[in-house]
Amino acid sequence: LKYHDTGKEKDCLPQVGQWNMMNKKMINGMNVNRWACINFSRSVQDSVARGFCNELAQMCQVSGMEFNPEPVIPIYIARPDQVEKALKHVYHACTNKLKGKELELLLAILPDNNGSLYGDLKRICETDLGIISQCCLTKHVFKINKQYLANVSLKINVKMGGRNTVLLDAISCRIPLVSDIPTIIFGADVTHPENGEESSPSIAAVVASQDWPEVTKYAGLVCAQAHRQELIQDLYKTWQDPVRGTVSGGMIRDLLVSFRKATGQKPQRIIFY
Repeated sequence: LKYHDTGKEKDCLPQVGQWNMMNKKMINGMNVNRWACINFSRSVQDSVARGFCNELAQMCQVSGMEFNPEPVIPIYIARPDQVEKALKHVYHACTNKLKGKELELLLAILPDNNGSLYGDLKRICETDLGIISQCCLTKHVFKINKQYLANVSLKINVKMGGRNTVLLDAISCRIPLVSDIPTIIFGADVTHPENGEESSPSIAAVVASQDWPEVTKYAGLVCAQAHRQELIQDLYKTWQDPVRGTVSGGMIRDLLVSFRKATGQKPQRIIFY
C-alpha cells in the first residue's frame, strides 16, 4: 500500500493514486501541540482561515494524531512579498510565548498563483528557521473537502515523524530477505541539469529505511556534486584528520548510524537500489 505523491506540495492533491483515508487511522499518529498559521492570501478572510484550520485539526485528530485545536498565536495575515519578515515575526512571537519551547508546525495559506512564494517559504523554513511547514492553496481553503483534508493530514503526520501505512507482510514478518534479520534498504539516484546548462551541479540523493521489520520510514540525504557526474562522490569518502589519521565517512555511514540510533540495532543486511 503506497500513498502517491507528486512531490510538489503546491499541487496539494495528486490527481492519480489518491488514497481514501476516510474512516481510517494512521499506524503511528504524532502529536502536534504547538503550531501557527500564516495567511498570505488576500482573498481569504480571517474567519475563513480559522474555520479551515479548525477543520484540518479535527481531521488530524480523526486520522489518529493528537492535534491541539488552538494555535500558539492568532492567525497572522501577511503580504506575499514580505514572506521572510512574516515568517520571522511569527517564529519569534511563538518562541516568546512558548518560553523556550519550539514551534512544531507552521501552516501557510498561499494564493493559487503564488510565483516564488512557495519556494521562498520552504527555503527559509528549512534552512534558516528550522520549522516544519505545510502549505495549502486558497481554492482548497474556500472549498473544504474531507478527502483533501485527510490527505493533508497524511503529509503532516509523516513530516512530524509518524507513519501512515505499514505492509501487512511486514507486521507478520513475511517479507523475504527483510524479515529474518535486521535489514536496511537504500535507494540512490543522481539528477543532472537540463541539456544546455553547462555550469550547474548535479544533485545526488540517498534514502535509507529507519525502521525494522516494517521498512516503512525513510531518512534522506542530498548533496551537490560535479556537473553531470553519475557516480555519487559523497557516498563513501575518506579524509585525513590530524589527530585520528585516516577517517572514513559519507552519506552511507551517516544513514547507517541513523538506522542504529532509530532501531537500536546494526543492520545485518543491506539492500541497495
